[in-house]
Amino acid sequence: MHTLLFLEPGHFHAALTLRMANPRVGDDVFVYARDGAELRDFLALVERFNQRVEQPTAWRPRVTTSDDPLARLIEERPGDIVVLAGRNGGKARTIRRLHAAGLHVLADKPWLVEPDDLDHLRVSLAGWPLVMEIMTGRHDTHARVCQALVGVREVFGDFRAQAPALDQQSVHHLEKLVDGMPLRRPWWFFDVRVQGSGPVDIPTHLVDQAQWLVEGAGLPLHAPQLLRAQAWPTPVPVGAFCRITGERAFPPGLRPFVSDDVLEYLGNAELLYRIGEVTAQLATRWDASLPAGGADAHRTLVHGTRADISLEQGAHTGHRRRVFVRPGHDDGSVAKALTDVVAGGRIGVSGRVETVGPGLYEVIPTEIDTGHESHFARVLDDFVSTIEERRWPVARAERTRAKYTFLAEAVARTRADHVMLTRSQESSR
Repeated sequence: MHTLLFLEPGHFHAALTLRMANPRVGDDVFVYARDGAELRDFLALVERFNQRVEQPTAWRPRVTTSDDPLARLIEERPGDIVVLAGRNGGKARTIRRLHAAGLHVLADKPWLVEPDDLDHLRVSLAGWPLVMEIMTGRHDTHARVCQALVGVREVFGDFRAQAPALDQQSVHHLEKLVDGMPLRRPWWFFDVRVQGSGPVDIPTHLVDQAQWLVEGAGLPLHAPQLLRAQAWPTPVPVGAFCRITGERAFPPGLRPFVSDDVLEYLGNAELLYRIGEVTAQLATRWDASLPAGGADAHRTLVHGTRADISLEQGAHTGHRRRVFVRPGHDDGSVAKALTDVVAGGRIGVSGRVETVGPGLYEVIPTEIDTGHESHFARVLDDFVSTIEERRWPVARAERTRAKYTFLAEAVARTRADHVMLTRSQESSR
């Protein structure tokens, strides 16, 4: 039986690891944090899980408040696994200290905010105890179907030689709902020196997905190579900021990024890069608030020599994740192969193929995916399994190290955007 320790759970992803019970994890969970709204929000979300009507959990948080919660946790260490999801600035050093103390660490992204963080991450990824990212995308049913289809040559073929062969786009919203309730973000979420800038926020997930797709096609594992990087801000009016954070005004720490009661949040990025022979591009954007009836939007489009395969979620899909296949020619061979592959179970789950338009097919898995929020508990279960197997995940560690080496370069290249924005804001006051 494993015991979880939560260190300063300032991000709701920490609580989502407890959304479902785990038979290999004790109900007593130990929380080390400074007293304040972030701790109270974490405990309130855990209690909602305990009190829900369907599949209630039975977590018993044991809270220790301290001015130095990291030192206190290491000194007392009432468990063996630390869940880390909160401020990202300094996270790499914290992970290294926990790792050196002999504790396993399951840490939310991004691990890196500054390029200098890379040295700490390399040490933590060198061997036991286990340090692993909270990466939910690989547990999504539709993402697994997409990855499986890219690996089927009679359907997908090979990655297209023309650039880009892989196109990833996502739109997230600062004001949103979690577990059916308005999400309150801490004010420091808007400080890229603490949260991380656009090139290391959502791209941490998207580059992981790109690595996964390339590996699924049976290609050798190559480190991503950056070709071009750009970052730009999202304007956040003071009214939206106050609704999201519960603050009455912009705190002093954000003043370098505020002009005329609007904060410029440098959370957006475009990256062009290569993984081996595959050229990929990604674009991530944060909007301040959800439109009426809206939700986060995602698209991964993979161009193959026989067909294009896409994983999409947006208004045009009813805000549900859907997988589409568009053959590059209409002789029927790809459509037949697709039907045979799905019927034969080669996509890993049962499903069916439907024609949705001329030369366009949808692969519909019959396995019900319970949604993004449920994937965090699956990540925790995967983490526990890896610990119990006592087999060092060599490929995973190499992939993580290569990804953050790539992202460190993206941060360094876009640092000028951050400096210019700060100077512009300072000169306007």
